[in-house]
Amino acid sequence: MPSKPVKKTTAKPAELPQATASTDERYRAPALDKGLDILELLAQQPQGLTRAEIVKEMDRSANEIYRMLERLVVRQYVTRSLSGDRYALSLKLFALANRHPPINRLVNQALPVMDEFALLAEQSCHLGVYDRGNVLITAQINSPRGWSFSLQRGARVGLMDTASGHVLLAYGDPADIARMRAEHTPLEGEVPITEAKLQATLREVRKQGYLERKSQQSFGVVDISFPILGPDQSALAALTCPYIRRIDTHIGPDLEQTRALLMQAAHKLSFTQRTSYA
Repeated sequence: MPSKPVKKTTAKPAELPQATASTDERYRAPALDKGLDILELLAQQPQGLTRAEIVKEMDRSANEIYRMLERLVVRQYVTRSLSGDRYALSLKLFALANRHPPINRLVNQALPVMDEFALLAEQSCHLGVYDRGNVLITAQINSPRGWSFSLQRGARVGLMDTASGHVLLAYGDPADIARMRAEHTPLEGEVPITEAKLQATLREVRKQGYLERKSQQSFGVVDISFPILGPDQSALAALTCPYIRRIDTHIGPDLEQTRALLMQAAHKLSFTQRTSYA
């Protein structure tokens, strides 16, 4: 008796994961997110919060918040009041941060990016941070061409008359700005500025995302300065290029190209990569 022909079947390929799934969704860690949410919430509350207030703010069940809070207390990231009804951040995060000084970390991350900028732009650049009323130069990279204007690492420049200082002021919150200005002591040769001019400059920086103008310290130099932004959109530092235009036969990047390269460098170093500059 002839055998029946075998019906061939074609196996369906396994369904591939959605190509549109974002990296953020594919690598979620709900428990970790919950703990970080609690820490970030408490960071905004100097007097702490009760468990009920935390539950309300986070819109989660009391049970899951309780378990997470207990773990954070055990690991000493959060302290509980003597009465047991209030939670606040401990100093553990502060202690951890100071094991690796933030300025050193910022400089270590910035140097390769600054090197790349100097190579491509053929200009020098420096990194300035706010320090005790003025701006401290924490890193400096010279142009590989040998023609550049540079500041020495460790130099202090004015808060109120430099592009770096104005960028740092423009990206501070009102309390930061008030503190910085209260601590400010004029340096030798500092160019005075009226309140109206200062406020106009800070508005301009906030509007376009950077500051570009003729140097108030040296002829023939155009200062271009971008903020390096932290997670709260305040300026951790200012990345500045004192642009010098060559007038010999060598053709290098012009002012517009240099500005674009400096913007890219600041963007790489900023905490958020979603910042756009005008």
